[in-house]
Amino acid sequence: MASIQFPLAQVQLFFLVFLRVSIILVILPLFDSRSIPPMLKAGLALAVSILVFPLLNVKQMPLITEAIPFGLGVVTELILGFAIGLSVRLIFAGIQLAGQLAGYQMGFGIVNVMDPLNHAQVSIMAHLSYLIAILIFLSVNAHHWFLYAMADSFQVIPPMEFHIAGTLTGQMVDLAAEMFTIAIKISAPIMVVLLLTSVALGVVSRTVPQMNIFIVAFPLKIFVGIIFFILTLPYLSAYMQEMFGGIGQIVTGVLQSGR
Repeated sequence: MASIQFPLAQVQLFFLVFLRVSIILVILPLFDSRSIPPMLKAGLALAVSILVFPLLNVKQMPLITEAIPFGLGVVTELILGFAIGLSVRLIFAGIQLAGQLAGYQMGFGIVNVMDPLNHAQVSIMAHLSYLIAILIFLSVNAHHWFLYAMADSFQVIPPMEFHIAGTLTGQMVDLAAEMFTIAIKISAPIMVVLLLTSVALGVVSRTVPQMNIFIVAFPLKIFVGIIFFILTLPYLSAYMQEMFGGIGQIVTGVLQSGR
């Protein structure tokens, strides 16, 4: 009876590849939902690892028999996968923050809905912005670019060769700062319009003090905010496509900081 044997060193190498791919997919938006069964996530990570493994252009990795060096290799792979996934996650976090800022100005500060994907209460506008970002992310095939960048990460930093350096921390801090920049750029038009609306309502309240301005302002700001949100959708779509087109460069920057 024929039997298939795999060198133990290759099994270790595949395990490290599987760890990096798994942590990336777990953090990546859309796949981090609790509604996706864990077995499906594990199967997807295993399938991607099987496809990526033959493409590795690395030398034969020696068998690591000591627990401490191998454990450190496992930890570094988890950290690298977390950094890659988080770099993309921060972009969507910025988009969600933009929706939350706009919703707060519209009067939705205390209005939340239950997110069926994550089983948590989220802002209405933040959730709407997140869904639009996911649709654009998939429509422009940005997930393909991310998979290409993930496969190239094994060429830039092979398993067991990642070095934790201060440059990686600086890179992640810069990405976190960019998250707030993205939020301001997306929500700025709506916030400016609602600010002018508030100023106009303030002038009206001083001119006509008999008017209950609170009752008038609440539905008016919601109406104005929704109208301008719809008007800015074409520009929002173009800006998101530009951001998602730079995902490969973002992942490359994270990898370069860990070499």
